[in-house]
Amino acid sequence: MKQILIAYILIIVLSCKTEKKNAIANTSTSIEPTTTTRISTKKDHQIREIKKATIVPKLDGIMDDPIWKEVKWYGLDQRWLGEEYTVDDFFGRYKMAWTPEAIYILVEIKDDKIYDQYKDPLTLWWDDDCVEIFIDADNSGGNHQFTNNAFAYHVALDGNVVDLGKDEKPLLYNNHITTKRVTKGDVTVWEFEMIVYDDSYEEGKVNDPVILSKDQKLGFAIAYNDNDGSKERENFIGSVFIPGEEKNLGWINADVFGTIVLKE
Repeated sequence: MKQILIAYILIIVLSCKTEKKNAIANTSTSIEPTTTTRISTKKDHQIREIKKATIVPKLDGIMDDPIWKEVKWYGLDQRWLGEEYTVDDFFGRYKMAWTPEAIYILVEIKDDKIYDQYKDPLTLWWDDDCVEIFIDADNSGGNHQFTNNAFAYHVALDGNVVDLGKDEKPLLYNNHITTKRVTKGDVTVWEFEMIVYDDSYEEGKVNDPVILSKDQKLGFAIAYNDNDGSKERENFIGSVFIPGEEKNLGWINADVFGTIVLKE
């Protein structure tokens, strides 16, 4: 009788262990395929259709390419930082086009003084006159300050391109944007070719750029840092209206970017 009781207890113990092992295995199986998905926080605003270029614009700082004669100007007229300014001090506008390989931007700036105080491109780059281009490849919005969810490229007068990396330090992204700048009197014309990368971009690795296509949506804004000779920039003038008191948000939050839609 005692032997039968011991055998019965052993069977129960082994059965419990088997059930526990199976439960753990089933739990692991159910958890393993779970992935995180980026949730879009952005509400589309300032929606603009951008025309495809049949002939790629030549980066020469001259506004005579066929596509620039076909597309409209948009204003750089939203004061994000600084005091009120006059048209004599600053006037800015831009045009855009695209091909499957890149986005092209033409910028015309009328500025009574162009100022470049820092020769090191990674030192206080925002306090020199420069164009800042914001791009969000999947138009998802959200924080991008120290991530590659979106980019805030500062393009300096000498063509260097700076943004903050994941390590919270400034990096050069000269292979992302190519530019040509021509200044005559108080008018400066910039032409940009921007290769688009998404949030899979990893610094120091081989990265595939985004192939652009018809009806694709991207988050976009552009701005100009204006400094007429001060220690710090005097104005920061953007393309998108940002509600509220704090408007210097583009370098942190892609929700404030406008939305461009690629059309043929």
